Amino acid sequence: MLIRLGYDLQFDTLAEVPIVTLLNVHPSRTKDLREPDQLHTDPAVNMESYLDSFGNRSCRLLAPSGKIRFHNSTLINDSGKPDPQSPQAREIPIEHLPPEVLPYLMNSRYCEVDLLSNTASELFASAPKGWLRVAAVCTWVHSKVTFGYHFANPTRTALGVYTERVGVCRDFQHLAITFCRALNIPARYATGYLGDIGVILAPSPMDFSAWFEVYLEDRWWTFDARHNMPRIGRVLMAAGRDATTSFGRAQLTHFEVTSDEVKE
Repeated sequence: MLIRLGYDLQFDTLAEVPIVTLLNVHPSRTKDLREPDQLHTDPAVNMESYLDSFGNRSCRLLAPSGKIRFHNSTLINDSGKPDPQSPQAREIPIEHLPPEVLPYLMNSRYCEVDLLSNTASELFASAPKGWLRVAAVCTWVHSKVTFGYHFANPTRTALGVYTERVGVCRDFQHLAITFCRALNIPARYATGYLGDIGVILAPSPMDFSAWFEVYLEDRWWTFDARHNMPRIGRVLMAAGRDATTSFGRAQLTHFEVTSDEVKE
């Protein structure tokens, strides 16, 4: 399957603003690209591309005062298969986890593991360990939290999601990640493209999407508390401990994302 990916993002700034972008396909998917995956800006500015500490392809730049546009269009080959499933995948005891996985058990900006540990135990201690426990977390979050773009709040944390029971896709994932970490299951935030491929076309415009990954058995597995079902055409852009924050003020004035299946 071929998927056309792209975006057109436009901002107004009152002064120069340093920006770090995560707008490229993740290095783990570069082998699947059929066209260059290159961030373009209008006006043109100096950009430095690098791999950050999480292995994401990042780009830093200094946006000028006024208007700036970020845009890109690329083509990627995808298996066309739903997210892999492994209901028998086991939890790994902390003492046997790879050292690089341990940070994904800890508190982070949007995931207050310490504040929700008791709640996680009360809700999921009796669930079967491993894959089925993570699935139980996703089902609970999916059924208890109401999705809506008008609920978007860039400062809402996992505790806020649990209390308010509303949010956008990143809020669903932050709460699920926090519950998993509280249950000693490493979990990390993920973001990227997720088009309406193999599902009923959504009435809302295409957006970037958030999901999360957990470490079971000997690898990372994809879960999605917002949709709570395997999906086709998920293309990772970045992964980390939780959602990112910005350095300064930039007012979003235009937002357009493309993730469409195209014919060979």
